[in-house]
Amino acid sequence: MMNWEEISGNWVLFPEREPKAIVHFLGGAFLGTLPNVTYRLLLQELAQEGYCIVATPFEMNLDHQAIARNVLLRWESLEKLWRKENRLGKSYLPVYGIGHSMGCKLHLLMGSLDHSLERAGNILIAFNNYPIKRAIPFVKELELDQYLNIEFTPDPKQTRDLIRDDYKIRRNLLIYFDNDDIDQTLDLRPILLRRFPEMTSALRLPGTHLTPCSQDISLYNIFTSDLFQATNSWLNQSFSRDLQRLRQEILIWLDPCNRIVSNQEDIE
Repeated sequence: MMNWEEISGNWVLFPEREPKAIVHFLGGAFLGTLPNVTYRLLLQELAQEGYCIVATPFEMNLDHQAIARNVLLRWESLEKLWRKENRLGKSYLPVYGIGHSMGCKLHLLMGSLDHSLERAGNILIAFNNYPIKRAIPFVKELELDQYLNIEFTPDPKQTRDLIRDDYKIRRNLLIYFDNDDIDQTLDLRPILLRRFPEMTSALRLPGTHLTPCSQDISLYNIFTSDLFQATNSWLNQSFSRDLQRLRQEILIWLDPCNRIVSNQEDIE
């Protein structure tokens, strides 16, 4: 049975067999505080496919650049520890970044600010880079941004400029959902296409902004009415279907051989 371990400020999930690669996962704002809980199903299913999962939690503040550097420090601390202990059993394993919402921005900042960072690629799910008055509704309602002169660091334009000029991770998959009104993937896509035209792809999937966080909600079956049970069952099936499609596409991109396996399963 796989269990999460806290190592150097990261939550780590080792697969039951020798890992084929490492996935460094960063969640969305607030959801990223407990990624091993809020993204449990998705991350555990990736671990079951042989990927070692490193999910780095982070606390929200306005300085996103500082958050990215803090995440990077904890990642580097983990890497040094693993090299010292030879924990993974191999001298080299490819590392893939996966980010959701704000986690995409953090991966992009890390890939722009630290040119020694090595990644085999990044998967950026439901990218979000809104200014503070759009990202945090009460700021706009109270007009706090005008009175306090507050904004995220870097702000949306500075973030786009950093990615355009300095982002170094060449292989990228952008995923966005067909029912997500806060996604900005279509703003990010042309920037990465200009930088790495042959290594950047985008994929639209069924789901919502919260699809990566989908969990089994059967625990609410304490309610016995037929209507509730039917609604609960439908919701579970819908969330599960969208999450499984997301998982499938992630696995195919990480290892194209999974496409052959998937096609064989469809035929059978």
